Amino acid sequence: MSKLYIVPTPIGNLEDMTLRAIRILKESDLILAEDTRVTAKLLKHYEIKKPVQAHHQHNEHKTVTFIAERIAAGQTIALVTDAGTPGISDPGFLLIRECLKMGLDIECLPGATAFVPALVQSGLPCDAFVFLGFLPPKKGRQTKLKSLSDENRTMIFYESPHRLIKALQEFKEHFGTERKISVSRELTKMFEETFRGNAEEAITHFSAKTIKGEIVIIVEGKQEE
Repeated sequence: MSKLYIVPTPIGNLEDMTLRAIRILKESDLILAEDTRVTAKLLKHYEIKKPVQAHHQHNEHKTVTFIAERIAAGQTIALVTDAGTPGISDPGFLLIRECLKMGLDIECLPGATAFVPALVQSGLPCDAFVFLGFLPPKKGRQTKLKSLSDENRTMIFYESPHRLIKALQEFKEHFGTERKISVSRELTKMFEETFRGNAEEAITHFSAKTIKGEIVIIVEGKQEE
């Protein structure tokens, strides 16, 4: 049966690819990739030889209808991103919405997502949390942070290396100096690191080193006084 498969890929360690994900990619008629060069390395590692087409934030608005029509015509298509689960701060939502609008079958496989291990190993409450992804780089950033100052659930952010110190300084300003923070980077890779402390301690720690890799920041929610 024709279908759109959402296939998570490893966030670093290639051993985190599931057996089912490998089978689905081998059985698909087409693989949609955020960056075909990145996906090519994964496919080569698992000896998967299927057509690959670029599907990213710069072209997805123009291609979702065409892709959905291919599925409607009988093809099985798999969507992957560079790392993690498509749709989580990565392309995927627009295509999923279009397929649902056309009444097509969609199946999302379970698999790697960076914020889950970062949250679980942070030591902060996991029973109630809010995933916020990347903060706006400029416009609306301060307004968003201000709106979160009274959030009592654990907060999860993604951040890039060159904006980490800025983000930590903003967290200190909006959430206070004593709010607990956990910063994970290079998850599942050789130089994986998780720092736990408050914003001031995190700023001191990361200011003294070269920061590399994708980053997940876990921030404690506001505690009742």
